[in-house]
Amino acid sequence: MWQEAVVAMLVAAAALHAAARYLPAAWRQQVVYALSRKGFRQERLARVFNTQSSCGDGCSSCGSCESGNAGTSGDTPNAPAAHGAPRRVIRLHIRKT
Repeated sequence: MWQEAVVAMLVAAAALHAAARYLPAAWRQQVVYALSRKGFRQERLARVFNTQSSCGDGCSSCGSCESGNAGTSGDTPNAPAAHGAPRRVIRLHIRKT
């Protein structure tokens, strides 16, 4: 009897890990929302399912990454020059007539 309970807990933990790791972000957010409506703590679920804000999501709240508004301040080395220098354009498709 207890062996079956241990196996069920291991299978549930493996399913939770797979869901937290491999589901798309939108699905993980829906899972967190659905489980929080059932009475689970949303903060803990957001940590488990990795749906919290991160540096790569473009939140621009800390200014430490190039996404969001961090690259528009002009002090980054990849920012365009202030005097309006033309940008380099690489043509991918050239139409031959």
